[in-house]
Amino acid sequence: MKNLENVDAAANADVADAANADVVIIGGGPAGLNAGLMLGRARKRAIVIDAGRPRNAVTREAHGFLTRDGIAPFELRRIAIEQLGAYPSVSHVEDTVVSVTGEDGAFMLETASGLKLTSKKLLFAAGMKDLRLDIPGLAEVYGKSAFVCPYCDGWELRDQPLVVISRGAALMHLAPLLYGWTKQFAVCTNGPDELTAAEREELRAHDIPLFAAPIHEISSNEGMVNHVKLMDGTELLCTGIFFRPELAPGTDLPHTLGCRISEQGILEVGESGQTSVPGIYAAGDAATMMHQSIAAAASGALAAAALNGELNREAWKAGLA
Repeated sequence: MKNLENVDAAANADVADAANADVVIIGGGPAGLNAGLMLGRARKRAIVIDAGRPRNAVTREAHGFLTRDGIAPFELRRIAIEQLGAYPSVSHVEDTVVSVTGEDGAFMLETASGLKLTSKKLLFAAGMKDLRLDIPGLAEVYGKSAFVCPYCDGWELRDQPLVVISRGAALMHLAPLLYGWTKQFAVCTNGPDELTAAEREELRAHDIPLFAAPIHEISSNEGMVNHVKLMDGTELLCTGIFFRPELAPGTDLPHTLGCRISEQGILEVGESGQTSVPGIYAAGDAATMMHQSIAAAASGALAAAALNGELNREAWKAGLA
């Protein structure tokens, strides 16, 4: 066996036994780590497998997380992994799961490094990943002055002149939402706006300029945007940007295992994270449109509680056999 490192190795000398888990958690962001914490406190053997490349690595601060508002994402992760060390039944592995076979009660996993594991249950918490940003200059400001979620970063840009890069239904969701933080923003659709005449009139009635010309580049200094230049020569001065990212699931494994995916591209789950496949749960960004650290952590806790309940009921029934 290789690359299986227990957070508290001295308390778990039998590494081989750790490979036979109650729950393997695929993904080590707030959802996966909080699930690991809950399962450790419930005395379950849990293995958190994470590649160490979180989506929020581009951001300087995470917001809206009670007692941790403004914390650096990597510091939040460091503290979480450190706290898992109090629970000897929990392991953390920096690796990537490449294959899963089996069924409820007997899943078999293999990682990129060749580690082989068995697990009674699975929890997918691998989140989403950003696809390549094809607007010149956007990568340089992403996470510094360009953001995707007003709940996470709207406070810092309140009452400032902003540019919104979006179109269609996504724009008509974001514009009224952002209006609560600032009324000084222009919209760049970077091509056809995909709006109805009524929606264009709605933006005009709220004094929100609408520009359909493609974006030539985003100009910035050390990650701080100063203007957005369009192909037609228009320059829009701004101190921040909100945009709609192009996302893909952090892992395709739930799809290969037969888990149902919604029209929005997220996993369909029940109240506590149950997917359509018995024994498989999901938590965090891959199972919700609310992409916030605290929401992900909460969904991880709910899924862990449901998994623990399932495992306990199964053990209870087995004891009567």
